[in-house]
Amino acid sequence: MASTDTTAEVQPKAKTDDLAGLEAGLDALDAVQTHRTPVREVLVKKVLPPVLAVGLVLLVWQVLVAAHITEETKLPALSSVWDSLADMWAKGTLLEVIWTSVSRGLLGFLLALAIGTPLGLLVARVKFVRAAIGPILQGLQSLPSVAWVPPAVLWFGLNDAMMYTVILLGAVPSIANGLVSGIDQIPPLFLRAGRTLGATGLRGAWHVVMPAALPGYLAGLKQGWAFSWRSLMAAEIIASSPDLGLGLGQLLENGRNNIDLPGVFLAIILILVVGIAIDLLIFSPVERWVLRTRGLLVKS
Repeated sequence: MASTDTTAEVQPKAKTDDLAGLEAGLDALDAVQTHRTPVREVLVKKVLPPVLAVGLVLLVWQVLVAAHITEETKLPALSSVWDSLADMWAKGTLLEVIWTSVSRGLLGFLLALAIGTPLGLLVARVKFVRAAIGPILQGLQSLPSVAWVPPAVLWFGLNDAMMYTVILLGAVPSIANGLVSGIDQIPPLFLRAGRTLGATGLRGAWHVVMPAALPGYLAGLKQGWAFSWRSLMAAEIIASSPDLGLGLGQLLENGRNNIDLPGVFLAIILILVVGIAIDLLIFSPVERWVLRTRGLLVKS
C-alpha cells in the first residue's frame, strides 16, 4: 500500500513539472525581444558588405583597364564613365532621364497592381476561372516581356500606351500568380474561422484572405516590379522615338548607335542602381514590417 501511495504521489508531481516546463517555454517565447538593431550594427552587417563588394568590382575593373588586359573598346575606363555622368549632370539631363523611366515604371506597376490583385483573387477562389485562366497566367509569366514589344507597337504605335501595355503584360501575371500562391498556402482553419465570424465575400477577402496571403502576395509584388522594370527597358530600347522622351533604355540604345561605350556602361549602371534603389526603399521595408508583425523577425 505504501508503494502504491508513493507512485500516486509521483505521477501528479511529474504532470505538474511538465506543465510548469511548458508554461516556462511559452513565457520564454513571449519574452523574445524585438528591439531595433543599433545603427552601427546595421551599417557593419548590412551596408558595409555590399559596399565592399561594389568596391571590389570597381577595383577589378580599374586593374583590367590599367594593366591593358582588355581593350578600351571593350571595357571603358572608370574615368570615362564618370566623365559621361558628369557631362549629363552639367547639361541637366541626368535626373530628367532617370525620372522619365522611373515615372513610367511606377505608374505601369500601379496599373498592374490594380489589375493583377483582383485577377489573382478571382483565380484563387473560383475553380472554373482557375481551370480556365490559371495555365494562361503561368505561360504568360514565363514569356519574355520583349516578345510583346513588336505587337504593342503595331497596336498603338510609338507612344506611352505601347509602353504601359508591355509593362502590364509582363507584370500582371507575376502579381496574380504571387497572390494565388499565397492564398493556396493559407491554412483552411483560418478560412473556416473567418466564415464562422461572418467574414465572407469581399469582407472575408479583405480581413482574412489578403492578410493571411500577404507573404506570398508580397513576393509576387517584388517579382511584378522586376518584370515591370525589365519590360519597360526592353520597350525603350526597341521602340525608340523622340516623341517618347529620353529614358534609360533609350540612353542605352543611343550609346550603342553612337558607339559610345562609356555611355552604354553608364546607362547599364543607372538601370541597375534604380532597380536596386526601388527594392531597398519600397519593398524591403514592407517585407521587414510583414515579418516583424508575424513575429518572424527578431531584430531589424
